[in-house]
Amino acid sequence: MRPASPSRIAGGNMRHALIMAGGAGTRLWPLSRQKRPKQVLRLSGGASLLRQAYERVSLVLPPEQINVITNEVHIPLVAEELPELPSANLIGEPMARDTVNAIGLGAAILAQRDDQATMGVFTADHVITPLDRFAASVELAFKVAESHSDALVTFGVRPTSPHTGYGYIHRGERVEPNVYRVSEFTEKPNLAVATKYVSSGEYYWNSGMFAWRADTILKELKEHLPHSHDAFREIAAHWRGEERTRKLQMLYPTLMKISVDFAIMERAEQVLVVALDCNWVDLGSWTALESLHETDESGNLKVARNAIHLGSRGTIVVSEDDHLIATIGVDDLVIVHSHDATLICKKRDSQGIKELVDKVRREFGEQFL
Repeated sequence: MRPASPSRIAGGNMRHALIMAGGAGTRLWPLSRQKRPKQVLRLSGGASLLRQAYERVSLVLPPEQINVITNEVHIPLVAEELPELPSANLIGEPMARDTVNAIGLGAAILAQRDDQATMGVFTADHVITPLDRFAASVELAFKVAESHSDALVTFGVRPTSPHTGYGYIHRGERVEPNVYRVSEFTEKPNLAVATKYVSSGEYYWNSGMFAWRADTILKELKEHLPHSHDAFREIAAHWRGEERTRKLQMLYPTLMKISVDFAIMERAEQVLVVALDCNWVDLGSWTALESLHETDESGNLKVARNAIHLGSRGTIVVSEDDHLIATIGVDDLVIVHSHDATLICKKRDSQGIKELVDKVRREFGEQFL
């Protein structure tokens, strides 16, 4: 199912998508690397995470209205993964400066192209099914952003468990079916609090996806991060000219490194949430694979061609080549094999991978990163 024509509404507004594909994916080391980040890994099926994100959005918008923002060094990788996208729709950041800057730069560029732009912001590291429900929620979010032009719209995932690794959104007054005002954003809770949230039926997982008019998010940026707003506008004004590289190199390092949640969403007054009634997995750790793949009778999970266990339980094995990984009598481990590095850790310690990568950098430089 693809749109028959460009997605316009009365008045000439054009809908656009911005897929954020700039994360380092450090917690998925050693497969996710600087030259091959997690967005291009194939961890949940045949297609890469980026390809899956594009195909979800393409149910609602045609290629010419879909944009990807990533680190500029990864533009060739993105172009290889998504050959349908016009080269002008690949936006390169000179460095990672967290989500508010990726969104702000993307919004300024889209507003420069279309002063009536409505944009959806999507992620490249989530697995979402079924696709028809996702497409319906995106269509609803666009309509809400267009009819409530001063509002910021976020997607809230109906929680299926008291997950302590996600932020939560507390819904307030009902605006229309499946649309509510946001009462509060909360950070990752402990298990008791998360259980209370889920039992109440009033909370959603924070998906990190959004919809709004480009000029609305830019207005919020001007209020809360005026220096960043002005930098985005200046870069966008030179985006198609010879000064683009110089402006990026001069201005981007001066931007505050902060998430869009902290910088804007938790401070904005008009925020709505659209319920995303889908299966949603944020692939932010190796243990997240347990939500995507079946295990054997001993609870072992294999995302590898060759793995064998004897008396082992609850162990995750990941490899992209033919290397055989064999275990005896181990429980609850994560084992990830790449061509030049192997990770072995207890599941409960897998959140320490980011710290481990920092140590690898200190000991070996960039060789294994």
